[in-house]
Amino acid sequence: MSSYDFDLFVIGAGSGGVRASRMAAAMGAKVAVAEERHLGGTCVNIGCVPKKLMVYASHFAEEFEDAAGFGWTVGPRNFDWSTLIANKNCEITRLNGIYERLLTDAGVEIVEGRAVLEGPHSVVVAGRRITAKYILIATGGLPVRPTEPGQELGIVSDDVFFLEKQPERLLVAGGGYIAVEFAGVFAGLGSKVTQLYRGDLFLRGFDDDLRKALAAEMPKKHVDLRFKTIIEWTVKTSNGLLAELSGGQTLEVDQILYAIGRRPNTAALGLEAAGVAVDGKGGIVVDAHFRTSVPSIYALGDVTNRVQLTPVALAEGMAVAKTLFGGQPTSVDYADIPTAVFSQPPIGTVGLSEAVARKLYGAVDIYRSSFRPMKHTLSGRDETTMMKLVVERQTQRVVGAHMLGPDAAEIVQGLGIALKAGATKQVFDATIGIHPTAAEEFVTMRERLPDPEEAKAAE
Repeated sequence: MSSYDFDLFVIGAGSGGVRASRMAAAMGAKVAVAEERHLGGTCVNIGCVPKKLMVYASHFAEEFEDAAGFGWTVGPRNFDWSTLIANKNCEITRLNGIYERLLTDAGVEIVEGRAVLEGPHSVVVAGRRITAKYILIATGGLPVRPTEPGQELGIVSDDVFFLEKQPERLLVAGGGYIAVEFAGVFAGLGSKVTQLYRGDLFLRGFDDDLRKALAAEMPKKHVDLRFKTIIEWTVKTSNGLLAELSGGQTLEVDQILYAIGRRPNTAALGLEAAGVAVDGKGGIVVDAHFRTSVPSIYALGDVTNRVQLTPVALAEGMAVAKTLFGGQPTSVDYADIPTAVFSQPPIGTVGLSEAVARKLYGAVDIYRSSFRPMKHTLSGRDETTMMKLVVERQTQRVVGAHMLGPDAAEIVQGLGIALKAGATKQVFDATIGIHPTAAEEFVTMRERLPDPEEAKAAE
């Protein structure tokens, strides 16, 4: 009989924590999970799920406008923020219930409260001391706040989902996917949106052609993009918030949303007391099997500050369960992870950007196509879809696929399978497309773009 209360104690009932808990319990382990907020973690409650619902809501304004070109007459319409938030809350409550049933049906004990490490095999939750053979930390991440004067007057992404009123004028500070997505959401819902980013171009780390193409499209969606610009300070006025921007400009808005990054949620977890090492950015350091510097303590997901995606955390949770209780030491392959930005228009991407591929392989072949989506030949909307393939020249293996345009995420998910399987450009070329679709462009691109040196010589 075990001398511990549990075989596995999980801190955090987000995507990764819940998956690890359920799978470990299914393998015969006695498991408990502690959660101080809501079951489902960031993704379900204040992340990808409610955000995607808001993205759907924001598309209707354009759909109503586009309908006219197809013969529809759309009458008076009005958007009500409170209805969207109320319906969103109902859906999240439903999902919370599903997560609770998934855990309890698997035999996992749910402990409410913040768990603090007391040692390599023990935690304290709401005054209760609990011991476990293994402890798994899956506490996720938190939004970063800036340091300039007046920053406390603004909000972060967690707060967006609980705003009582839609801001008529919104300033979004940041250049990552969260900033880009919320800028599009609020612009689509009718807010006057300005987005600032300190760099030359947002979405650092994505393919440059994607970044440039989205920067050209967002102003068409009524987002005022301002690069090389930051907020110096903010003060409250009788009409809202007044922000002074770099260069001496001022901008008065109703709300400021700071979306400048996220950090691992490790504060007050007792990591130092337990001897758990963290990196320079606060992420818990783990090995290939998610073990920390303390052999009995594991960590996964955003708290490790690696790939901050829900499906990755799910894969990591499964790997931990198999490693500890399935007799199968398991790691996760982080190559060719498909991802999306639900910008407007959206981005789907898998594999390497052109810049990274050139560094890794030297010679690469680039195929790129830009066109007006078929739908807009009748709607009259000015919107451009861009697709791109990055091919290693020597082997002709497709090492990157990128898209900006409607349904990009749905299309690139399928391409992710092809890249994972090592498909070559010849395989793409031999694949018959579905017509008429935008997706068929990925299997009909034949003309290689000139190398940068060739293009320069031709000028």
